[in-house]
Amino acid sequence: MSYGYQPQQHAGYTYAPPPPPAPPATPEADLRRWFDAVDTDRSGQLSTEELQRALVNDNSGLITFPEFAGLWKYIEDWRQCFRAFDQDGSGYIDFNELKRAMTTFGYNLSDKFLHLIIKKYDKRGKHSEGRGDVSFDNFVQIAVTVKSLTDAFKRIDIEGRGYATIGYEQFLELVVSNR
Repeated sequence: MSYGYQPQQHAGYTYAPPPPPAPPATPEADLRRWFDAVDTDRSGQLSTEELQRALVNDNSGLITFPEFAGLWKYIEDWRQCFRAFDQDGSGYIDFNELKRAMTTFGYNLSDKFLHLIIKKYDKRGKHSEGRGDVSFDNFVQIAVTVKSLTDAFKRIDIEGRGYATIGYEQFLELVVSNR
């Protein structure tokens, strides 16, 4: 089933952990170590709580310059991804651009579902005119939400058939744990 997510390298931002015993071979290795240290539940993804704890790891409520630089790089990586799909350069992702992005990320989503996503995240209200679009921050939120929910669904769809039978409470747990 092709509902997986094969993202480009947009994994987290750098943060200044205690120096490793030996210098990392690549910046990616350093990022992976940081990501793994912050991913306390070992889910392979960072929740807002994990990210927040990483940002204020000394409980000062402040971040250092290296932490800020890493966060900035993470945001810029997402911005480059956004620009790659914003074909008309409008600063917004429309239906066709979102469909292309989701397909590129490995999601096979129906037009009906994509329209629902645009309706939910279109903050300019153009969806009612049939011209809905989403801003950069909402594009990132959509990508992260679809990935999180897909990962949760995969844990239930053990055979990889693309469908699963779940009870009402299991459904609620799935949604609540991914909010």
